[in-house]
Amino acid sequence: MNVAAPTLYALVLAGAATVVWRRPVAALYLFVAGLALHNAAMAALYAGGVHGKALTAIAAWKEILLAVALVRVGRDALAARALPFRPGVVDGLALVFALVALAYAAVPQSVLEGEAGRKAITLALRHDLVPVGAFFLGRSLRIGGADLRRLGWTLLGTAGFVAALGLVDAYAVPIGWWRTNGVVDYFHKQLGYDYHGTGENPTVAGLPENFVYNVGGDRPFLRRLVSTFLSPLASSYLFVVVLLGLATVLRRRRPMALVLGTVAAAGLLWTFSRAALLAVAVGLVVLAAVRRRPYALAVAAVVVGVAFAWTHVFPKIAPTGSWTKADLAYQHALAALHPGTSNAPASVNESSLREHWRSLRDGFSTMVHHPQGYGLGNVGQTASRTGTAPKAGESNYTELGVELGVLGGLLWTAWGLALLVALVRAGRDDRWA
Repeated sequence: MNVAAPTLYALVLAGAATVVWRRPVAALYLFVAGLALHNAAMAALYAGGVHGKALTAIAAWKEILLAVALVRVGRDALAARALPFRPGVVDGLALVFALVALAYAAVPQSVLEGEAGRKAITLALRHDLVPVGAFFLGRSLRIGGADLRRLGWTLLGTAGFVAALGLVDAYAVPIGWWRTNGVVDYFHKQLGYDYHGTGENPTVAGLPENFVYNVGGDRPFLRRLVSTFLSPLASSYLFVVVLLGLATVLRRRRPMALVLGTVAAAGLLWTFSRAALLAVAVGLVVLAAVRRRPYALAVAAVVVGVAFAWTHVFPKIAPTGSWTKADLAYQHALAALHPGTSNAPASVNESSLREHWRSLRDGFSTMVHHPQGYGLGNVGQTASRTGTAPKAGESNYTELGVELGVLGGLLWTAWGLALLVALVRAGRDDRWA
């Protein structure tokens, strides 16, 4: 297996790269479907005996295909002696942000009081530059109506598949299977994450904490939809994008689209991500303002109501699982360190909510007191998986502000806002109404 998997991967990747080289837009289809399957496939390969550098190389398929697509559009631009798009403010902000990230990668960590090693810096640089590369690829592709429709159906079909599989898993697959199927070792030994969710024992880490919802009091936990992403949050992001996309074309009703959209909506509910539901509501408000569709405001109000009601309904109908003795011992020790918290989903003292707010507050405080930043690799998951003391977490905005300094954080924020404004202007074009 250790030899066969990399060999097969090389052949498949070569074929995919050839397709992308000939038609760069194909990369978008591969990203939509491939990213949804990525974590599950990598965990399965790990369980099958593919470890270390071999699995790291396989996991880089997405960056490789992105690079191939960018090289192709770059070559075409050189041949035509013209950019495939008219540069604007959004493009300038993206480019400056990338240059700042590259500059911080070159600055010695000692100068910025950072502690990240070479691996952490490399991972952080990839984290910061991949969105820029994907943005410029999108800007360079001339996508017509036919490709937009096909991409829409690909996204919708992927979301429906992820949601359906996740719902079946939550009710039909015992949590014990997840504790022993290789996912724990993949996250802990391959990626370096130190999770303490269910399945932990004195010698082995557990599943990610957000795999389940802890209702407290040693009671059975609630299963959340994780599906092929191996994460309720990543799954919920996909469902949010799909549902907002459906809302923009609601007038073009097609039975299959409504069926897949309904399955995706159910999947979003079962991820039990309250923030994701509120994100749908905010997106609908923006849609109502941009596209002048009053019904979207009414739907947004309904979504907010569903979000609050679901915090009471889900605990009564959710699939459940039991903690191990080691799980309970760890949680009792943790609860003793943080008294006064609650596990009630609708409580203002809910432990997860309090932790989110604390992390955000600390991140902003660090930005204010260390405005030059600590350098790449000192924040978030990159720091935690490389043994570096994280200087900030929770929010990409605060993480970038602590990593790349206030300048880097402001550039990232300005880029996002400028892109939103550009999309709003495009959304008012009658061609997309």
